[in-house]
Amino acid sequence: MTPIRIATFNLENFDEPTPEVPRPLLKERIALMKPQITRLRADIACFQEVHGQERPGQPRDLLALKELLAGTNLDGASLTSTKPANDAVFDLRNLVIATHMPVIKRQQLKNDLVNEPRYQRLTADPPDAAPVAIGIERPILHAQIDIDHAAPGRLLHVINLHLKSKIPSDIPGRLIGPRHDIWSSADSWAEGSFLSSMKRMSQALEVRRLIDQILDDDPDARIIVAGDFNAEPEEVPVLAICGNVEDTNNGDLATRVLVPIEHTIPSEARYTLFHHGRGQMIDHMLVTRNLLAHYRGSEIHNEILHDDSIAFATDIKYPESDHAPVVASFDFD
Repeated sequence: MTPIRIATFNLENFDEPTPEVPRPLLKERIALMKPQITRLRADIACFQEVHGQERPGQPRDLLALKELLAGTNLDGASLTSTKPANDAVFDLRNLVIATHMPVIKRQQLKNDLVNEPRYQRLTADPPDAAPVAIGIERPILHAQIDIDHAAPGRLLHVINLHLKSKIPSDIPGRLIGPRHDIWSSADSWAEGSFLSSMKRMSQALEVRRLIDQILDDDPDARIIVAGDFNAEPEEVPVLAICGNVEDTNNGDLATRVLVPIEHTIPSEARYTLFHHGRGQMIDHMLVTRNLLAHYRGSEIHNEILHDDSIAFATDIKYPESDHAPVVASFDFD
C-alpha cells in the first residue's frame, strides 16, 4: 500500500513585509504557520494566495514560501505554480502545488475552455457604451503527478483553484470616500456583486469543462480538485464542478460526479473560515468516485481559527492565515 496525504491551504497573502505594510514580519507568520505545515504531513499540497518576491538581477520567485517549507517534509519539494508569460511567478496570489513526487505535466487555464464574459455595466459612471470584458483575475492550475514510482503511468490529476471572492467587483465611478470603499448606491453594489459571481462561475465552468475533457480522454482518470472555492457546499460554483446526478438529471453521468470529501467530517467541525460568528466551509477537496476506493479520511485543522470579520482581528494580532487547511488521506495498492 502507498499512503498519500493531500492537502489544500489558503496561506492568505503570504509575502514578505512591504514599506506600506511593515507588519506582520515574515518570521512572525512563519513562527505560527510552519507548525501547521508540519502537521499536514502532506505528500501533495495545494497552496493559494502565495505571493512572489524579487531580488536584484533575479526573476521573481516563491522565496517566502520556500522559507515557510524549510525544515518540513516539503523542504526542497518541486513547486509547480501559475506563471505569467515571462515564466517567473506572479507578484500576487499564485497557485502552487508542492510535492516530491514526479510532476509529469502542468498547464494553467484562464479563459481557454470558456470565453471571456462580456457585459454592459448598468450603473457605471460614465455608462458603458458597449459590453466590456469581465476579466478573470486568476488562472486554474492543473498538474499530472506520478503517485507510484514503481508503476509509471499511474497518474493523479490535481487541479488547484482559487475562485473569485464575493467582494463586489469595481464599478467605475461608483466607489467614493477617501479610501474608495463606500458604494454610492445600493444598485451599484448589487451590480458589483453580480460581476463577482459571473467571474466565479466562469472559473467554475472552466474547471468542469477541464474535468470532462480529462474524462473524455480517459474515463478511468483519477482527479482531485482542491482549493479556495469562495463558496459553500450548497452554492452553485461547488455544485457546477461536482456535476451531481440530481442536478443534471442524467444517470449516465454518474461516473463523472465529483465527491466533496468533507462529507466525512462531522457537520459541527465542517468549516475552514470563521466569519461574522459563523463557520463557513469554502475550502474544498472534490474527488472522482474511483478515488473513494482508496480514500481513508479527512481532517480540517480549524481548532484556533479566528473570526476574520472582527474589527480588531488585524494581521498584526493574527499573523497566521484566516483559512484552515484541509487534508485527505488515501491508500493506493
